[in-house]
Parts: sequence; structure tokens; C-alpha cells
Amino acid sequence: MKHYFFILFYLFCNVFIYTFHGTFWVYLFCFLMFSATVVWGSFDIGLGYFVNSITHRRTKIKEVALTFDDGPTEFTPKFLDILKENNVKATFFCIGKQIEKYPETFRRIIAEGHTIGNHTYSHSSQTGFLSTSKMVEEIEKGDEMMLKAGNLKTDLYRPPFGVTNPNIAKAIKQTGKKSIGWNVRSLDTVTEDENRIYRRVTKGLKPGSIILLHDTSEKTYHVLVNLLVFLEREKYSTFTIE
Repeated sequence: MKHYFFILFYLFCNVFIYTFHGTFWVYLFCFLMFSATVVWGSFDIGLGYFVNSITHRRTKIKEVALTFDDGPTEFTPKFLDILKENNVKATFFCIGKQIEKYPETFRRIIAEGHTIGNHTYSHSSQTGFLSTSKMVEEIEKGDEMMLKAGNLKTDLYRPPFGVTNPNIAKAIKQTGKKSIGWNVRSLDTVTEDENRIYRRVTKGLKPGSIILLHDTSEKTYHVLVNLLVFLEREKYSTFTIE
């Protein structure tokens, strides 16, 4: 985990400052640099700063993974329809609370051959501030809902918001999960323009890419429809996360 290097770097800065009588401003600069690195590492899952996450597949074959977070929702059946129509399998990272609301849709995801991953029970907005024990509870409760609704177990886990920190790293290890990230982020939850989302995804594609989408809106459904046309035209196949 890369954060150990930065801890050593920070300690070195302190020793350097003490030894050579560095000024307050030099010390402050080192502290701010270290703090900025920690924050960046917490929010950029691709850095592997606290957790080594799978963000892509090493391959020269033109294949990509479609992944959907935060479902199942009222929109998920439409996503399943278009995926089935195109004979495409995807990976769904499901929230426990959403499984409680839409158990039939969850079972349909499984029945149609898609892969399932754990996305915690509640997808708490406080994820980055939860203790290790609370994060373990979130993951295990999500597992319980999957087992109850679909008789399914999974070792795949995607951190909500892509946030990682030492507590989350410990929780992932304690629950025996594999952390799954992405290297193509659609930003479909914060961007309203479907064309911008589509361009962002297709521009970043390369063999082995893992694409982050959300089965939570009509706009992302429309993006998916166009994306599937693009993948077929450009001779891309798809794979699911294992």
C-alpha cells in the first residue's frame, strides 16, 4: 500500500526541518503537501493508496467491463432489457437497502447471468468517517441481504464513492473482499447532459477498461443504449468482473 511511502516522506521532512532549523513556512508546506496527498489518495481509487483495487484488466484484446452501481432501482429492469437484447453481461454492485426494496429485480439480475458485487448496505454519505467495525457491519449486512434475497455470496466489493482509508482497508481485509475500482468514470450522477457522459466514456476507453455507470436514471439508460452501439461498431466485446 502506497501510503507507507508518504508516511516515511513526511517523517523525513520533519527530521530535515528539525536538523536544519527549517522555518515555520517550510514545515507548513511539507504538512500541506502530505495532507493533500492523503486526501487525493483517499478519493482516487485508481492510485491504490490505501487499498489495492482492480481498476482494469491487462489485455490487448478489445474488451471492456460494464459495471453499474447503486441498484437495484426502478430503472434497473430497462437496463436489463437492453443488455439482454444485446447479449451483454455486466457487473452490478448492489446496495443492501435497494435489494430490500427491489428483491425481484435483484433476483432477475442473477437469473440473467450478470455478476454481483457488494456496495455496502446503506451507501452512507459518512463512509469515509466510519470506524472499521462499522464498515465491516455495512459490508456484512449487504452480504446478508444478498444471501436472503438471492441465495448469493460474492467476494467482490466496491467502496461507495470510491473512497478508501485505513479503516476501509481493514474492513475489506476482515471480510475477505476484493476491492473493485474503475479506470473510466462516467460521472453520470453529477452530469445532466447525456452527450457529455457518452463522450467522456467513449473517449477514455481502451482494451481492458472497467467502466463505472449507475443504473439509477433514465439518462444513463440512454447513454448505455448509445454505448452498446459504439462497442459493437468498434468491435469491443465485454467481460464481467471475477
